[in-house]
Amino acid sequence: MRYLGNKTRLIPFIKKVIDKYEIKGEVFADLFSGTGSVADSMKGSYSIIANDFLYYSYLLTKAKVLNNDIPKFEKFQREKKENIFSYLNCIEPTPNGNYFIYNNYTPRGDRMFFNEKNGAKIDAIRIEIEEIYKNDLIDENEYSFLIASLLSSVSSIANTSGTFEAFFKFWESRSKKDFIIEPIELNRTEEVTERKIYCEDTNTLIREIEGDIAYIDPPYTVSQYISAYHMLETIARYDYPEITGVGGKRGRGDKNSLYARKNEALSQFEDLFRQIKFKHILVSYSNQGLVPLEELVNLAKKFAKNNKVIVEYVEYQEYQNHRSSNKGNGKKLKECILYFEKDWEIRKSYLNYSGSKDVLMNKIIKELPKNVSTFVDVMGGAFNVGANIYATKEVIYNDYNDKIYEIIKYFNENHPDKIIKEIENIIKYYNLKKGEKESYLRLRNDYNELRTPIMLYVLHMYSFQNMIRFNRRLDFNVPVGVAGYSEEMRNRIIEFIPKTETVKLMNCDYKEIDYMSFDKDSVFYFDPPYFITQAAYNDGKRGFRGWNANEESKLLALLSNLDKAGYKFMLSNVLEHRGKEHHILKEWIKNNKFELVCMGKTGWRYKKEEILVKNFRR
Repeated sequence: MRYLGNKTRLIPFIKKVIDKYEIKGEVFADLFSGTGSVADSMKGSYSIIANDFLYYSYLLTKAKVLNNDIPKFEKFQREKKENIFSYLNCIEPTPNGNYFIYNNYTPRGDRMFFNEKNGAKIDAIRIEIEEIYKNDLIDENEYSFLIASLLSSVSSIANTSGTFEAFFKFWESRSKKDFIIEPIELNRTEEVTERKIYCEDTNTLIREIEGDIAYIDPPYTVSQYISAYHMLETIARYDYPEITGVGGKRGRGDKNSLYARKNEALSQFEDLFRQIKFKHILVSYSNQGLVPLEELVNLAKKFAKNNKVIVEYVEYQEYQNHRSSNKGNGKKLKECILYFEKDWEIRKSYLNYSGSKDVLMNKIIKELPKNVSTFVDVMGGAFNVGANIYATKEVIYNDYNDKIYEIIKYFNENHPDKIIKEIENIIKYYNLKKGEKESYLRLRNDYNELRTPIMLYVLHMYSFQNMIRFNRRLDFNVPVGVAGYSEEMRNRIIEFIPKTETVKLMNCDYKEIDYMSFDKDSVFYFDPPYFITQAAYNDGKRGFRGWNANEESKLLALLSNLDKAGYKFMLSNVLEHRGKEHHILKEWIKNNKFELVCMGKTGWRYKKEEILVKNFRR
């Protein structure tokens, strides 16, 4: 099948890259499937997820991937006593006003995509497929296979250079042949694997799926496939669309790919790389893409494990159409595959702190906008949120509590080996053990004299429920608990590395931040003390300012002002807890028409239903 960007010839190279880097996995996703050739070639080796947001591509992929061989059409065969392809090819067309292709894309409609005989035959077969499906002579899979076969066969006799953006003004030799529908070619295999086919926007779908290997082949030139292959979309849907212009193109609706827009492509890739939950990422690209290859590689590094991205090149024949001239500025087209391992594991903070969001991180990331230049963790606490966010510029951590801030700062400025050595020296010096009161109190008394962040950190590991609490004199006063230092805590210290390379720490009241100094692709995340819950850090009796109705109102007013100024915010909170309702928050969300996302229950003793409030859509 003639198709712009068809990767059939590239399949051996894709497999070579997989073998070279010993890429293992059970689930393979072809996320911009086109004609379905890549997914089809992999279906005998992996469980397959395939997707394309154009309907004709969805049907082509579905026909190839869901079938190990040509369907037998057993019910039709029993009823008609005839091979279904022979039956369709013997149809005698009777052109009338319902024949959309005949009346619009042949000389009958002042266009020369097909001669009149072939145009009428295409219509007749398409309508008959619908009829036999309605009469229950074929099932859903067989229906898709027939439509896909029709689309593939149409391409072979079209009076075009390959796409349907224009037609020849003479009859090219292939267009003079009589139209015959033939079974679509597919990879025959006896292997039975799980296969799912979608017809969705890829950047939306990736928030709902996960697997091992993702192959990404997005548009990377200005060619819009809905324009180049409007004919296939119309035949697949057969929906009698409004058409315009010499080419008789259907309206694009929402089927323009943002990857084919120069000012949108990089943003789409950023969102794709941030949200995708596959271990191995393979991206087909070229040195002539809308996003310069070096820029795409640098973006991929931000999301790659150890910032490592490999580029493998192969010479590949450029497909020419009427918009192809000089697009490479004289450079010979070089097709390549970018390969990297996605770093998508959530790292739990070394600090056990009330209200930490590590269990909600995947849901929070899912709700981020396409672009995040700077992520500001305004009330950072244990830093679980900000440290797990990829921002293209920087992440800013802020916390008003100077004791917590000092721990975060200390860990951020010192190597894990040094920190672990100091922790283990303190444990040895005080002979600390789980639940052992006397040694714990000696450390607590010394901390209240010296007040070093590393001593406070060790105290919190051995304190009751890992609490960090002070009296009015700011003396640490939590009794001993039953927990302590462990191998798990040691590993968290080693592995807790912020995913954004540039991190800035701040220790101030959230109202003192100069929000207007940030660019409009910044995201401000707020995780305040929850007004209708009770915790040691928000009761106002522990040496720090408490959180009350007045403070809650000030925060909501600030968020409203951010929204009016065009800035993006996210707010974690609860609306109901132990019989109480947060009336002010409910009304504020409703009146401002902000988006409310239910995040699930957190907490172990008194579980609460967390929500996330956003002032933007994905």
